Amino acid sequence: MKPWQQRALREIPPVNAILETPTGRRLLAERSRPLVVAAVGEALDEVRRRIAAAADEEEVFALDRSAEALASLAAQRLRSRFQPSLRRVINATGVVIHTNLGRAPLAEEAVAAIQAIAGRYNNLELDLSTGERGSRYAHVERLLTQLTGAEAAMVVNNNAAAVLLMLSALAAGREVVVSRGELVEIGGSFRVPEVITQGGARLVEVGTTNKTHPRDYENAIGPETAALLKVHRSNFRLVGFTAEVPVRELAEIAHRHGLPCLVDWGSGVMLDLAPFGLPHEATMPELIADGADLITFSGDKLLGAPQGGFIVGRRELVERCRRHPLTRALRVDKLTLAGIEATLRLYLEPERAVERIPAVRMLTATREQIAPRAEALAAKLQAAGIECEVVDGVSRAGGGALPAVDLPTRLVAVPHPAPQEVEARLRAGDPPVMVRIQAGLLLIDPRTLWDDEFDLVVSALRAAIV
Repeated sequence: MKPWQQRALREIPPVNAILETPTGRRLLAERSRPLVVAAVGEALDEVRRRIAAAADEEEVFALDRSAEALASLAAQRLRSRFQPSLRRVINATGVVIHTNLGRAPLAEEAVAAIQAIAGRYNNLELDLSTGERGSRYAHVERLLTQLTGAEAAMVVNNNAAAVLLMLSALAAGREVVVSRGELVEIGGSFRVPEVITQGGARLVEVGTTNKTHPRDYENAIGPETAALLKVHRSNFRLVGFTAEVPVRELAEIAHRHGLPCLVDWGSGVMLDLAPFGLPHEATMPELIADGADLITFSGDKLLGAPQGGFIVGRRELVERCRRHPLTRALRVDKLTLAGIEATLRLYLEPERAVERIPAVRMLTATREQIAPRAEALAAKLQAAGIECEVVDGVSRAGGGALPAVDLPTRLVAVPHPAPQEVEARLRAGDPPVMVRIQAGLLLIDPRTLWDDEFDLVVSALRAAIV
């Protein structure tokens, strides 16, 4: 170590001097002394490292080693320590069900229901009418059966768990027949063949990647067959020279052979989206009406509820799932059930569901509805001195739902010579703001913004564009 480095290290103020600064005294008033002392120690270690790594004396000379500067550095460390890891993020990407950003945001009614239950005792497993022990599934089962037409229903912690439980309860040790075109892999390396194996069943593949016919299922059924399984392709589409067996026809085949027709319909759409200009996605009521014996689907995708894996269908099959030992390991908690129940109640009035459930509202918003919001945001940015323009673009459903579907939208485009640097500063902000970059432009999609987030986006951009 050079002499000038040694001298710089000796000149570093001691801990007590740092604690006596105005910032140090403020920290001691706000936090416990051990925490403050530890933060000061981290600040000192950082300064020592920077001195040791300095290339020359001028670099060390430029380093503020005063007691107040070190106290401020300690304050930054404390703020970082107490900042939650899981934080609110402003989603300006236009991806509605953004897996990395927590998927579907919840309706105000669901948030209020969770808050009401979180801080007090509740009747999670108490039948208030009898005073006896009740079932946690009862809080949502009636709503689910009413909305879907199923005989019975239950909820576990996500759709992958629901599929695993369904197969473990109904097909362990026997064969499950699936089209090759439906052996998908979705996020987190969730692979249908591996889930079938994990559930203790044996996979029987039928058809080809692009075409599967009724005869393929018929020919595969044997004495070891436990079920026919239909899987939603989730995050990709087959187009061109293709053929598949719809649920109604598959159910007829299964029932002729005394087998259940199982459906993994991950997206979980409850309303027909076609009237809003979106492709028709079979709803849960439609699948039940088509003869599906058991359906699994997600809560936090197109349904717009908290994360959950729903199992709806024939009572006898749901009861077999409910009684399986895995059920306890996969069960949902009181907060999830509170949010799900509140979301499902909104579906009792479909128009209200479209209006109140954020994911549904965002997905069904038209370009014409978004345009004035884009213009309003652009006006705010321009008033803040930020160059921008409103342009046509597309949003995405995301979350493995409605694959390859473009949602026409109006975007606010902000030009900048270094958009990646601006995006990084936006992401590092408080709250972080997530945008898209395309052709050298920062793109902001109002589809996934709340009106009260406009000013936050303006402030974040003003700070990030330097």
